[in-house]
Amino acid sequence: MTNVRLPLRALVPFAAGSIGMGIWVTVPGIFLLYFLTDVLAVPPQAAGLALLLPNVVNVVLHPWVGRISDANLATAGHRRQLMSIGCVVVLAFVAMFAVPSDLHGTTAAIWVAVALVAGNLLYSCYQVSYLATPADLGIGYHERTRLMGYRSVVITVSVLLAGVAAPAVAGDDPGVGDYTRMALWLGAVMLAAMLVGITGVARLSRAAPGTPAEPGHRGGLLVALRDRQFRALTASYLTAGITMHLVLAAMPYFAEYELGRSSLTTVLIAAFMAPAVLTTPLWVLVARRLGKQLSLLVAQAAFVAGSLVLALGAAAGLPLLIAAVAVLGVAFAAMQLMPLSMVPDVIAAAGPAGAAGAGSYTGVWTAAEATGGALGPYVYSACLTAGGFAASSAGQHTTQSPGALAAVRYGFTLVPAVLMTIAIVLQRRYTLDKRAHTAAPRAGAQEKAEGQRN
Repeated sequence: MTNVRLPLRALVPFAAGSIGMGIWVTVPGIFLLYFLTDVLAVPPQAAGLALLLPNVVNVVLHPWVGRISDANLATAGHRRQLMSIGCVVVLAFVAMFAVPSDLHGTTAAIWVAVALVAGNLLYSCYQVSYLATPADLGIGYHERTRLMGYRSVVITVSVLLAGVAAPAVAGDDPGVGDYTRMALWLGAVMLAAMLVGITGVARLSRAAPGTPAEPGHRGGLLVALRDRQFRALTASYLTAGITMHLVLAAMPYFAEYELGRSSLTTVLIAAFMAPAVLTTPLWVLVARRLGKQLSLLVAQAAFVAGSLVLALGAAAGLPLLIAAVAVLGVAFAAMQLMPLSMVPDVIAAAGPAGAAGAGSYTGVWTAAEATGGALGPYVYSACLTAGGFAASSAGQHTTQSPGALAAVRYGFTLVPAVLMTIAIVLQRRYTLDKRAHTAAPRAGAQEKAEGQRN
């Protein structure tokens, strides 16, 4: 049966688990590159490598964690044990910003890189099992979108709040101690939310238990990699992920060096995330009408348009730039919601082998997500290096060359526009959604009738 309508008492705590995930993605994604170059005096190229190399390990770690998660589901009937282990990621989160006072430059970069490796492994234990949940449940096409819609709203709110709270807690012109205090406060929130998320997963599993894999059917990494639809979806998501993380990492630089005020970082983050929060429920309705694939392509095209407007720079005026950032935020909402609700569609279409290997699918997916999180800041750091950007320590204000200022501006605007265009080309290779969306109305009507009876 796939006409189950999930209850709010399960949806809300499940979605709450994304608060912790949002903090882990947002705070390092936005502030870690800036923390390295402008607080710890790490050269941009070395800072980019310090963020890239630990995440390369994820290409191996995440699929491996996915296989362990599948094994736990087969033996224990759930994935929550691995999620509990993943909550220890909070310690690594704090360690990334608690750099000893005598470390600067390369040695500081090594400290951050080691903490990031440990954090990525622990985070994958939680994330892979959490994101496998929709595929484990006995629900249909539209209900998967509804489930991930709740999750997308919450994670976008958490990204917004974390992006605003982190600089507010750290204070103006912060040093290492200020960043450590920020990490401690946000780490506590992160832990509480992740524990609530485990409760939500348990309630969802009771509300809509899935069908166990049939004997003789084995999932695994090869099943995921051989799936043509999954490869197309993952390739586009990886490219879009690189783009989004580049934009987030570049915001503090664009605010300080292009707009002339570092305090505008908070404004840019709010202008990006607030529309994403407000429009996620609307994207759920759009997807029900147009399908997930077409909705995603529209959002990606809008992102390209907004990036080109931002390329005009400060001369365009702050109101127009904020409006363009808001367009990026609206597009971001769809680019979070649609792909994550399409993955369980792919798994369901793969039949028993897909159901048996849902953790492997999500392991490969989250590996792509983590790789995008690493490559985005690295690509931007490469732009800064090419422009001759000069690193500095906390309290120092270095005058940048015209080439460096151009790199700050166009690395934030034109490079993302090109990358997102590539993502659109890759996304068009995904063809499963038209068939799945056509078959969904009858199941959707059954879900609605079931919900009214309940």
